[in-house]
Amino acid sequence: MQDAFIGRQPIFDRNIEVYAYELLYRHGFVNYAEIDDDDAASGTVLVNLLLEIGLDNLVGKHKAFCNFTRGFLLQEKDLAFAADRLVVEVLETVEAEEEIVQAVKGYAERGHMIALDDFVYSEALRPLVDLAELIKIDVMELGMEETAQQVKILRTVKPSLKFLAEKVETKEEFQQCLDLGFDYFQGYFFSKPVVVTGKKLPPARLAMLQLMSELQSSDVSMERIEEIIQADVNLSVKLLRQVNSSYYNLINEVTSIKQAIVRVGLQHIRTWASVLIMGSVSDKPDELMTMALVRGKMCELIAVQQRSRQETSYFTVGLFSLLESILDAPMEHILNELPLSDEINRALLFGEGRMGRVLHCVQDYEQGDWVAVETRGIAQDVVVESYWEAISWADDISESMSQV
Repeated sequence: MQDAFIGRQPIFDRNIEVYAYELLYRHGFVNYAEIDDDDAASGTVLVNLLLEIGLDNLVGKHKAFCNFTRGFLLQEKDLAFAADRLVVEVLETVEAEEEIVQAVKGYAERGHMIALDDFVYSEALRPLVDLAELIKIDVMELGMEETAQQVKILRTVKPSLKFLAEKVETKEEFQQCLDLGFDYFQGYFFSKPVVVTGKKLPPARLAMLQLMSELQSSDVSMERIEEIIQADVNLSVKLLRQVNSSYYNLINEVTSIKQAIVRVGLQHIRTWASVLIMGSVSDKPDELMTMALVRGKMCELIAVQQRSRQETSYFTVGLFSLLESILDAPMEHILNELPLSDEINRALLFGEGRMGRVLHCVQDYEQGDWVAVETRGIAQDVVVESYWEAISWADDISESMSQV
């Protein structure tokens, strides 16, 4: 597990539900110039990850898109055990040589979906198009006009093709891709809000943020938390159901918020209340909430390893780092409504300070930018272990939340 450096980027369908994940694999923190055969190294890493970690742990029930280099394709590994979920994503650098076409055909015959990455059509690539089920188009690189032209050409060549828009950065681009008939979407459009000057947060969401802020305070008052939660009947019911779920396995049922705080401890109440509140935003994809939870927990775990006594604040920074997307408002405006510390504000607004450095490290790891991760000054084993523990923790939370 120490060498398992991997990131997950969600791929959404037209309803903004998670369809799949792209797995970003690397050989670890190494100088790639020292590798004699990049294709063989990448292929070996991919196989090791699939066999050692397992697709269930990485993507659950979803599909996994994995980049296949020319060298790895020619190895013709038998991965039929994962054919129902492992998508063979042929890189744009791979040409339609006869031996490549036969290798890709072999994967298709064994049940794998074939996807062509960063694709721009030419007649020379027609044999690969004939085998593909899905085409990935980089809309940032091509622009919308050329993207539309590519979709038109490819639909003429093979009408059954599905299309995935890569690097969708804004809500407007997402809408344009929807209008063009794209089936799937990948990028950061969901994490960049439409900024409207002077936009006000709805009262319910403002109250939600105030509770979250109160819960993260170092001198939090149990009485104040009890008062805030009891004022919201819906939140009170959800919190009590959660505390009484099998996750906590309490002998006696908890019947009041005060009891809950005493029985399971403020730290658990803090975490679960944050989760419940984040989950109350119903007009955003679940994956966005999961990403916020993973970031929060990962920041907290790294802080613990660094012997910081502010792990709760690190959790807040990670959890709040996606508030712009969740609340569709500028981060500066959101923070103006919250009594957070200057250190947390600087981390969220400018990426400054120790908390900002840890947040940047987590974001770099999510994107598979291992070179940037290494520059953050945090031990590689700490980053990797924190990621996997955070993923497991978020999965446990999601499962327990389904019980309430």
